[in-house]
Amino acid sequence: MAVAKPRWSSATFLLYTGAFTVLGAATAAYAYLSNRYGSLAFAGWTLLMLVVLGSLAAGLRRRGGWIAGGLFAYLSVAAFGSFVGAVFEWWGWGGGSSRGGPFAGWHWVEWVLIVLVLAAAAVGLQRTRFPLFVLPIATLVWLLVTDVISGGGSWSAVVSLGFGLVYLLVALAVDRVYAFWLHVASGLLVGGALLYWWHSTTTDWWLLAIAGFVFIRLGSVLRRSSWAVIGALGLFAAAVHFSIDWTTGSFTFFTGPTTLWVPIVVSAVLGFLFVLLGLWAGRRDPLPVE
Repeated sequence: MAVAKPRWSSATFLLYTGAFTVLGAATAAYAYLSNRYGSLAFAGWTLLMLVVLGSLAAGLRRRGGWIAGGLFAYLSVAAFGSFVGAVFEWWGWGGGSSRGGPFAGWHWVEWVLIVLVLAAAAVGLQRTRFPLFVLPIATLVWLLVTDVISGGGSWSAVVSLGFGLVYLLVALAVDRVYAFWLHVASGLLVGGALLYWWHSTTTDWWLLAIAGFVFIRLGSVLRRSSWAVIGALGLFAAAVHFSIDWTTGSFTFFTGPTTLWVPIVVSAVLGFLFVLLGLWAGRRDPLPVE
């Protein structure tokens, strides 16, 4: 069975926007219900949401709404994770200490939860072939392995960088539709590791800006716009840093000596730079990117 690809259209935009709005509402509902009810009642509420979202996913799939069905299947997996987490809370299972960072300590309950949600996401991908499932699978695998083998800090950044490079290699080998979200995960992990190391000194921010150029070039070579987007965000972050540093040296623009024209000039230069990079990429790679 060939893997379909969601096409950009008004309908697709509205479906994705609606689904993620529902996800936001469900997240808010979980926070509200967890504070209002006990652990057993909260588990019941999460089960109800799981049943509703799962039924909608199955119904939409039967009616031929592939994108809508896939999106609600994705929401169902998220609801399944909330339900399992609520059940664990009802059972009195507590995770390890998170002192020292998100990867510090022993988190066996979280690991069990991640494995269960990862299995559910894999089943969802196998049944629906909806490419969005690749993103949580890639994220959960990275999160689980990084948490197990590292304790935070630079070692976690090294592991994240390694995962980013591995995901890039896998993305080059798998179906291009599935590869989209692997490229997104790869770019975010590599970029996140570099940002962790390069965020303190002026030299660090220049290195981050150079990495932004590399990401943009990689996006042109691979014809994957996600790399260009992440690279542009890196350039934007560097521009913000230099604007602040060259203006007052802090985020408080209106205290002490200021040169408020600096952010204006930096923004203009960055904007024209993006235009030049876009023209350059268009000449070297006239084919549409994904």
